[in-house]
Order: sequence, then C-alpha cells, then structure tokens
Amino acid sequence: MTDATSGDGTRAGSTAQQAGGAKGPDELRQQIERTRSQLGDTVEELAGKADVKGRAKARAADLRDKAGAMTVQLRSSAAQAGHTVQGKAHRAGHAVRDKAGRAGHAVQDKAGQAGHAVQGGAGHTVERRVPGRARGVVRVGLDHPRAVLVAGAAAGALVAAGVLRRRRHGRC
Repeated sequence: MTDATSGDGTRAGSTAQQAGGAKGPDELRQQIERTRSQLGDTVEELAGKADVKGRAKARAADLRDKAGAMTVQLRSSAAQAGHTVQGKAHRAGHAVRDKAGRAGHAVQDKAGQAGHAVQGGAGHTVERRVPGRARGVVRVGLDHPRAVLVAGAAAGALVAAGVLRRRRHGRC
C-alpha cells in the first residue's frame, strides 16, 4: 500500500497541523493520545465485525426473546378462544334445556288431554274392552286421573330425553 502524503511530509487526512506540525511537546502528546483513542475505537469496531461467535450469540438471544413474546401472545389467543368456546357451549346448553322443557310441557298437555278424554265417558267403554286381569288397573287409572297425568308426563320426559341424547351422540 502506498501512503498518501502531501508535499510537506504529512499524511492527507491526519490530525497533524498542515503548517509546521505540533507547536510543542504537550500538543504532540495530545495528538498522540487522540490518535491512539481513534485507533482503539477502530480496532474495537473491526473486532466486533470479526467476532462471528459473539454476533451469533446475540442473534440467538434476540430470536429467543422473540419466541418468548410469540409464546405469550399465542397463549393469550388460545385462552381467549377457550373463553369464547365456553360461552357458546354454555348458551347451547341453555337452548337444549329450554327445548327439553318445552317438549316436556307439550307431553304433559297431551297426557292431560288424553286423561280428560278417558274421563269424559270413553273410560267406561275402554274398561269393558280391556281383558279381565287389566280392568283393575284401568279402573284405578280412571279413579285417579292425576296419577295417570303425572305418569304420562314422566314417560314423555323420558322419551324427550332419549331423543335428545340420541341426537347429541349422532345416532339420529
């Protein structure tokens, strides 16, 4: 390499004064210190660029930090999705319970209507057509219509629950 020197022997771009150099030993010492400091900074910069292992460690630490932040964000998103699903399931459960209640009431109404029809005169005709062994049961049913109504409602509720259960398990 060649040095770029000017006509008076000083380097181009150096900190030495162009005309006459340093004015004394103290100023020369200050120039030397400044040059040493600048040279030290330059060496540190070059060493930092040449330190591949150190740069790789710093990059790995940055990636670890980013991964940690992403993990926190994903956990938060998953928790929020879980709460949303839980709310929807809760509302669906209420809807099923309400439908089952309405079905139970409908069965109760039908059983009540059937009980009234049996009491209204058709009961005696039914009693005569029933075989001898079951006539006692029919007579008790005619004498106690509320018990028949309750038993019919319970049977209807069981049927409704069975239908809902089959639908839930996909057998319908």
